[in-house]
Amino acid sequence: MSSSQVKWDCSQCGYAPSDRRKYCSECHSMLTWACTASGRSGRYTHYYRHRDNCSYCTPELEEEKQHEMEEKQQQLQALDNKQRPWSEWRRTNASCIQHTGYDVEQVQELYSMCEEPLVNYCSHKDYRLTYSAATSYLSPMNMLVVTLWYLKHYHSERYISSELNLSQAAVNYLLSTVVDILHSCVYPELISIPTNLSSGKTPHGPQQHHKLIVDSTFIAIPEPYDS
Repeated sequence: MSSSQVKWDCSQCGYAPSDRRKYCSECHSMLTWACTASGRSGRYTHYYRHRDNCSYCTPELEEEKQHEMEEKQQQLQALDNKQRPWSEWRRTNASCIQHTGYDVEQVQELYSMCEEPLVNYCSHKDYRLTYSAATSYLSPMNMLVVTLWYLKHYHSERYISSELNLSQAAVNYLLSTVVDILHSCVYPELISIPTNLSSGKTPHGPQQHHKLIVDSTFIAIPEPYDS
């Protein structure tokens, strides 16, 4: 990606490519660049230093990066209802509850609470974006429901990876990432702890340095006997 302010050419043979590249395709010499707005120029190896500090090139590149990010986010979100397992579990509330413990509306509400960090996480991954439902990666919604599935049933990472055609390492990282996102987004919305726990009159304020652990399984845990 190169700014429109920058022109490229080969000082050896005079070839002027229309796009940024390191070497001349004609004589294989290293290309040079010239920024028409600032009047600066140099060899390819110095281009990135110029780009990151040039007041003419940087805003244009940031705008282009933002546009690319928005396109990537739209592609990810388009997969939410096409990619399994969400494409299957969302068909009925019974199926959704069976796998995640929540009905479709509840899952969508939960997703709305943590949509931004989920989309940002996926957008910054080096994914091969297509509109195929093949699982080379998971969309933001599918990341969420797979994590809810794991929290409800505690399937092994090996089992989840085989079901979703993902590596076990990818599943491990996905689950830990989404659990952290859920904690950072959902916990503050649900829990408010008094700033001064020793005083019952202290009004509840924002929680800090606390962690909420929710057991979403249906395994009965016997209560301890009174000593």
